[in-house]
Amino acid sequence: MTFFHFGNCLALAYTPYFITYKYSGLVEYSAFWKCVQAGMMYLFTQLCKMMVLATFFPATDISSGNVDVLEEFLKSTVDLADVVGLHMVMSWIASKGEIKFLVAGMGWATAELIMTRVFPLWVGARGVEFDWKYIQLSLDSNISLVHHITTAALIWLWSRHDLHKSLFPILILALSVNCYRQWIVEILVHTIGLGSWSLLFTRAIFTCLVSLITMQLYIGLTQTVNSKKH
Repeated sequence: MTFFHFGNCLALAYTPYFITYKYSGLVEYSAFWKCVQAGMMYLFTQLCKMMVLATFFPATDISSGNVDVLEEFLKSTVDLADVVGLHMVMSWIASKGEIKFLVAGMGWATAELIMTRVFPLWVGARGVEFDWKYIQLSLDSNISLVHHITTAALIWLWSRHDLHKSLFPILILALSVNCYRQWIVEILVHTIGLGSWSLLFTRAIFTCLVSLITMQLYIGLTQTVNSKKH
């Protein structure tokens, strides 16, 4: 029974990644090794982030009831390294625009899944007692997949010179919300007192809203490019 629970959690976490890779067109472009390269860049970026956090924000014995908003904001600013890493990955890929951000986002999210969720699922989901937190962990990995692909798409849109200038404030706002999502959620957790399911739902809402805005920006850019061709 415990192995069945582990299998369910693993399938819930990994199946969306497999479906995305197979049906997004990445298979046709033989993008597997490009996704692996994006994953390696993820590992290097996380190592750099850990070194910066350990150097400038060492762990302190502060009670969990008190939250330093400024310090948490500065810690979240370190996540801008992910933006730099994703941009570097896309600059190395010689392909169409949508393939670039799909490869970067897919590789980034898959590497995060392997490094942060496989071990907890293997150790915890095979335990004697059933726990909803492993289902939540699997669902959160799906949210992360959308989050990283959206972030990569926003970075790609930002690098485009044919995007209408009036859309740049919306683009910057969406990218900022994506980068500081964890900080915003942490503030909500300590001010409103969100539970585990409410926290997961809030992350999903944030990610869906930003992804919908990104999709509209991408569709608008595509229509503009097609109209110029005709």
